[in-house]
Amino acid sequence: QVQLVESGGGLVQPGGSLRLSCAASGMTFRMYIMGWYRQAPGKQRELVARITPSGITDYAESVKGRFTISRDNAKNTMHLQMNSLKPEDTAVYYCNRGATTTWDWGQGTQVTVSS
Repeated sequence: QVQLVESGGGLVQPGGSLRLSCAASGMTFRMYIMGWYRQAPGKQRELVARITPSGITDYAESVKGRFTISRDNAKNTMHLQMNSLKPEDTAVYYCNRGATTTWDWGQGTQVTVSS
């Protein structure tokens, strides 16, 4: 069965950086468009970045120029480098398929941006 494990979150000051990681198993990772999502309190989950199997990326406008998504198909891992973090980036971050149909969600990793 598909398993997604996110890590790397934490508390950071505005302007700081974090690098999130996603370890995936139970599927042929290299075949899928993957994405990073986030869900802030009281808000719907949103897709913030996607990456194709070949490494083509796209981003939500709110994170463009600050976040960088990457993947390692040999290791079944994906990362999200987050720079210039803002308080509005505070959320639980999840990885999953970058598509309408998703797998079961992992536990996510909490990112809190606060001074």
